[in-house]
Amino acid sequence: EVKLVESGGGPVQAGGSLKLSCLASGYPTKWAYCHGWFRQRPGYEREEIADINNAQQTKYSDSVRGRFTISKDYVKDIVYLQMNNLKPEDTAMYYCAARRCRESTYRIWGQGTQVTVSA
Repeated sequence: EVKLVESGGGPVQAGGSLKLSCLASGYPTKWAYCHGWFRQRPGYEREEIADINNAQQTKYSDSVRGRFTISKDYVKDIVYLQMNNLKPEDTAMYYCAARRCRESTYRIWGQGTQVTVSA
């Protein structure tokens, strides 16, 4: 069973940085999985903000491009989200997710970690 556990969230002032981690375990074939970071802001639907495939190619939403960086350590099986220049509108619950790279649907989710950015 694949499990994802996020950590690294917390309070931060605007302009600051946080690095989220997502520890993955239980992969039958870890190279077959791609990963993404999602967030759900108060009053908004959940949105995908970053994606990394098994060739380390990345994609970002317009709202975070240039400020956030997704990366993956295949030795430690950790997916990171480095968040810089945080804004109050980045306040959200952040989720790590995994999908088989041959599929487009994320089927495996972590429990989430809260990020709160104060002005």
